[in-house]
Amino acid sequence: MSGGTGAAGPSDAVFSTALTELTGVRHPIVQTGMGWVAGPRLVSASANAGALGVLASATMTTARLRSAVREVKNRTDQPFGVNLRADAGDARERVRVIVDEGVKVASFALAPTKDLIAELKDAGVVVIPSVGARRHAEKVAAWGADAVVVQGGEGGGHTGEVATTVLLPQVVDAVDIPVIAAGGFHDGRGLVAALAYGAAGIAMGTRFLLTSDSTVPDAVKARYLAAGVTDITVTTAVDGLPHRMLRSELVTALERSGRAARLLRAVRHAAAFREVSGLGWTRMVRDGLAMRHGRELTWSQVLLAANTPMMLRSAMVDGDPRGGVMASGQVAGLIDDLPSCRALVDRIMTEAAGTLERLGAPPTGAR
Repeated sequence: MSGGTGAAGPSDAVFSTALTELTGVRHPIVQTGMGWVAGPRLVSASANAGALGVLASATMTTARLRSAVREVKNRTDQPFGVNLRADAGDARERVRVIVDEGVKVASFALAPTKDLIAELKDAGVVVIPSVGARRHAEKVAAWGADAVVVQGGEGGGHTGEVATTVLLPQVVDAVDIPVIAAGGFHDGRGLVAALAYGAAGIAMGTRFLLTSDSTVPDAVKARYLAAGVTDITVTTAVDGLPHRMLRSELVTALERSGRAARLLRAVRHAAAFREVSGLGWTRMVRDGLAMRHGRELTWSQVLLAANTPMMLRSAMVDGDPRGGVMASGQVAGLIDDLPSCRALVDRIMTEAAGTLERLGAPPTGAR
């Protein structure tokens, strides 16, 4: 189940790690930038709880991103970050928003270029890419990244099949920058385990999605809470790349549909995403070229990529679990409640301190 011990008050447990020192947050916990989910309300609630909230920008226009950043700043005076798509044609415009607005952290779902890292660091922004392989962590560390999020196969992103418990120690041993563990974390025991492996903290997506501060509609949250571990699958049927998500009627139908039907759906979704994102067709084609070059995708995979944001929107924004897909880490099968971000973070820190006490270790100054 959730691994909790009931409602918790504000935790006195303080774990000073390289992550808290680097970003200025109180607790070594990151709320990841999930498209359509990590908006101003969730990010500010996470930040006010003492975690590093990360705003998801890929589904926003640059104007909406600036507005969202300002909304977060109106809701909290704590540090927070913005997640960017490194392969987006307007990535530098988004970097300018981050710099102009004084955002503390820039995170990336894919490895940013060396030049982009340098531009952010020159402006005093902390750069934290997400990776799913040791060689990628080594590359961004050599390019100057300040820290790295390492996501194992049980996470919600398509970062590979290697489990966190195998990938994390590999990366910790390979780089000399702070490593943040992602994939399978939801409680204080997991935080202690990550610290024991040498990580500087944990990053969680699904656990923050399933909070009362999340704007995901109740009907969709109910589907997550009802899911068991075996109800969460990896499929390539949405856009040709592996994604972990809840098994649903739509996922099954997509897996059974033919290639032509999937491509036709992708054309419709590409047109819809153009309207939502504010991108013109020229920019979308340039982004497609960048995706194809960076990941060696076929043109059909590039086109199918439009399926993902629009199918996620159907569930995460419109509240239609039958007509949309529900990205999920495997850990959803262990979660059974919807605490506030503050209650969740306090509970994790209290559990972590209790776990260390049982192990005979001090609850403060963990590194």
